[in-house]
Amino acid sequence: MQYREPPFTVGIEEEYLLVDPETRDLAVDPPEAILKECEKRIGKHVTPEFLRSQIEVGTPVCKSIAEARDELAKLRRCVSEVAREFGLAMIASSTHPFADWDAQQHTDKDRYNILAQDMQAVARRLLICGMHVHVGIDDDELRIDLLNQVSYFLPHLLALTSSSPFWRGDNTGLKSYRIAVWNELPRTGIPPQFESYTEYRRLVQVLVNAGVIEDATKLWWDVRPSDRFPTLEMRIADICPRMEDTVSVAAIYLCLLRMLWRLRRNNQRWRRYSHVMVAENRWRAQRYGFDEGLIDFGKGEIIPYGDLLEEIIDLTREDAEYFNCQAEIEHARELLRRGTSAHRQIAVFDAALAEGKDSRGALRDVVDTLIEESSAGL
Repeated sequence: MQYREPPFTVGIEEEYLLVDPETRDLAVDPPEAILKECEKRIGKHVTPEFLRSQIEVGTPVCKSIAEARDELAKLRRCVSEVAREFGLAMIASSTHPFADWDAQQHTDKDRYNILAQDMQAVARRLLICGMHVHVGIDDDELRIDLLNQVSYFLPHLLALTSSSPFWRGDNTGLKSYRIAVWNELPRTGIPPQFESYTEYRRLVQVLVNAGVIEDATKLWWDVRPSDRFPTLEMRIADICPRMEDTVSVAAIYLCLLRMLWRLRRNNQRWRRYSHVMVAENRWRAQRYGFDEGLIDFGKGEIIPYGDLLEEIIDLTREDAEYFNCQAEIEHARELLRRGTSAHRQIAVFDAALAEGKDSRGALRDVVDTLIEESSAGL
């Protein structure tokens, strides 16, 4: 049987926080003109988010990782420049180090008003930002098959992106506290396994008919078939302040999907593991990032993350060459060497305390670092 290769296009969505560069706190009530000015410059590629202190961007459909990087740089540069023109700054971090969620205002938009009414305090706590990567898979059955298989690798991606160790001024002890907040919503986490696209659509229809959701966009799994585009959307990742880290993770996700497609083309597949087992690695990535390794279920033991990363690089070598993104894939080694944003935030905080600053002053230093990194190289 001949399998037609999917388009494997790429799109990246990121959510940013707007902060006051003097207080370093969130801009609770930023001028609406910020969004309008961004729309004037980049059009439909910028949208409001649930909270008024947030702003979201999404690249066009890109044919390569290099194109996605260039488009993302344009979007980051626009938001950063416009925010600065209005006396604010942009940070790409999954949580703000010390802001209070109960001081935030949600955007007055039907979708967000319904969410706030439906979810109550759970929604009001959503002071978190993420990074989503869409990969073009235009065959419904293939999209579901790859959904089932790529779920195994989601904790590996989360471990590379952690940027949310602080919450309301406290070091939570988790590298990705964003996941803990996100878990309070329904229909989140590792997706269920489906035998077919029909089975997936049947589940969606049951929930719609019951009045629980309006459509499949309310399925907030860590990876999902997009209801807007013919893509498989990875959603587990924290957002990376350094854009080169974002691009590296997007490249890994793209290459993993093509690797799994090659297995299918050769009448093979990645072994399925139970939801409980993958969720255990998800917790390890949430708690430790890549510091304490992940479980290799075949071996039945915890393996250092560096070894697992080398396995992924080896598994996807052919695909990285195919997409001409070897450098972006191998950048993950540098990311592992210097640590994620969560590591750097904690290091900046600890160094400031050691210099004699109080906790609030140390947290302001963390925000300054995030401002600098989020606009670096643009």
